Amino acid sequence: MKTLDLNEAAQFLKLHPEELRRRAKAGIIPGAKMGKCWVFIEDDLVTCLRSLYATPRQALQVGHGEKQLCHSLNAVRRGGLVSPHQAASELDALLQQKIKPKHRNSTTS
Repeated sequence: MKTLDLNEAAQFLKLHPEELRRRAKAGIIPGAKMGKCWVFIEDDLVTCLRSLYATPRQALQVGHGEKQLCHSLNAVRRGGLVSPHQAASELDALLQQKIKPKHRNSTTS
């Protein structure tokens, strides 16, 4: 199992190191902070990257007979999200401050 530091992982994913750090901190990309340094497992980065591949289009599957979901018998899906934008919008929704209606004074002069 090969581990990568922040710069090596950023080069592997073709991202700026600061962008990778931000995504890892948000949980979008799997990584762990060991003290002051980020550590990434190469296999986890590959799995995360593959989870972002586009799904086959329905039109391309017509007429192919039996559909195979996976070529491997022991495939395990780990981590990853459908979309980083979806995760960010869900986080924004959770962080939005709830605003209560202001109470009006019922006395009149």
